[in-house]
Amino acid sequence: MLEQRGRLRRILDGESAVLPVEDARQTVSTTEAERALGVGEPIDDDISLVIATSGTTGVPKGAQHTPTSLAASARATARHLGGEGSWLLALAPHHIAGLQVLLRATAAGTDVEVLDLRDGFDPEALVAAADRLSGTRRYTSLVPTQLVKVLESPAAIRSVAGFDAVLIGGAATPRLLQERALDAGLPIVRTYGMSETAGGCVYDGVPLDGVSVRIANPTPDGVGRVLLGGPMVARGYRNRPDHEAFADLGWFRTDDLGRLDADGKLVIIGRADEAITTGGLTVVPQVVEAVLLDDPSVVDCAVVGLPDARLGEQVVAAVIPAVDTAVDTARLRGLVIERLDRYAAPRQIIEVSELPRRGPGKVDRRELRRLLTIEH
Repeated sequence: MLEQRGRLRRILDGESAVLPVEDARQTVSTTEAERALGVGEPIDDDISLVIATSGTTGVPKGAQHTPTSLAASARATARHLGGEGSWLLALAPHHIAGLQVLLRATAAGTDVEVLDLRDGFDPEALVAAADRLSGTRRYTSLVPTQLVKVLESPAAIRSVAGFDAVLIGGAATPRLLQERALDAGLPIVRTYGMSETAGGCVYDGVPLDGVSVRIANPTPDGVGRVLLGGPMVARGYRNRPDHEAFADLGWFRTDDLGRLDADGKLVIIGRADEAITTGGLTVVPQVVEAVLLDDPSVVDCAVVGLPDARLGEQVVAAVIPAVDTAVDTARLRGLVIERLDRYAAPRQIIEVSELPRRGPGKVDRRELRRLLTIEH
């Protein structure tokens, strides 16, 4: 670990450049990933990290970070959380969320414990690792699926409750899961960000110091494309200098739709590039998912559009039911109709045992569509 800390220090100091590709290989072939990221090609002198990001197409892009953007992210996180501290790494280190855990500890010169994830996430192993973590302040970062497992273990609950903050990101956190975690006394902090912003840059809807949020072309109800600005924004994509996402200097144009609430906090509605067009009307999957997840019979779910000869696409929901619970599809459809509209209600609600995921825990909607098309 000492050798790795030295390498991380060189990244922060701009003395070394790193381009991890493991995460990109999860969705495309090694050859395609390496070609898209420019593996083996020289990296600009002022770039110290090229981190893969994969959109709905699965083709990776390399977000380019400088020592300045990485340091800005680490400083802003420490200020928001109340000071520098030791970190427990429970995420894959080749993804931005996991790598930032290591970089934050390195920047602060604090202790770090690394959880062995080769056999998956084990909440009991987290307890042991947390016991070894020193320092007056302790932090970790988890994805929602890990948080679910923590809440199933009394020992893990007690251990995690002793942290000063537990960052939850990588995917949307269902409201009921948030409430369960808070009721259990876990100090969770919901984060929003991506590879292009050096990880989370908005915590519990509040931008970190130096971060600006804009809503582009808002509708009458204030919903529009989310733009993020600040010193932690990447220096564009590797080998794609004219990409529209970085058209405004110092800003990143996300694929997310959001709005600012009455308190000025950012509320993410869903992704513009995942919207379903059914019968000429637009359905944002995450809005439907939020309704379904409010029902205690649903542990997790994902909504996608499948081809339909009449509608163009039909709304389909894959749901993981609660243990020993039967999913009442008619009732769930009724909930969506009541809270949204009839056109948004899933034509099919299909029970599944798990959802395909990519990266740090996001649902792989492309793979889910493929599986549902084959099976149904």
